[in-house]
Amino acid sequence: MENEQKKSDFANREKKMTRQRLQNIALYYLQRFDSSKENLRDVLKRRILKYGYKNSDFSSQTAFAWVEEIINDFERWGYLDDNRYAEQKIADYLAAGKSEFYIRQKLIQKGIDKGIVDKILSASEIDEEAAAMNFARKKKIGPYRKDEEQCKLYRVKDIRTMLRAGFGYDIVQKIIGGDFFDENI
Repeated sequence: MENEQKKSDFANREKKMTRQRLQNIALYYLQRFDSSKENLRDVLKRRILKYGYKNSDFSSQTAFAWVEEIINDFERWGYLDDNRYAEQKIADYLAAGKSEFYIRQKLIQKGIDKGIVDKILSASEIDEEAAAMNFARKKKIGPYRKDEEQCKLYRVKDIRTMLRAGFGYDIVQKIIGGDFFDENI
């Protein structure tokens, strides 16, 4: 019984949070995911807050300073690069058939500077219509439904799906066909 208690205590004990441990956490995260500076900062701060909640004698402010040092080091070493991250994400989102509006919002949400997003999006040639066709093909909506009857039956739903995905009404109208306020619905 006493031996089981020792095992349980050992399993529940968390390693002490040091700068080196925090840097290892960041490296392990970057091995698995590409990240922006702001996203990595959020990940590390969550870990610090979680550790600080369990250990009241821990100084979170010191650890937050470590985070900034680690991020600066990683940026200097080339592990973190918001431009590279944004270019890669834009390529992935375009391949997935996402709209420019969606891409812009996701990158800003991940902490990429709006200026970087605008610069990269303006440099990359985004064909919204091709992206909308790709989106419709992947979702099997609009012209990619099984038969013509399903296309007519789900037309309004398909239009709404594409509008929610961030495509403009004129492009959606080209892909799905017809007018949203069609009297024949």
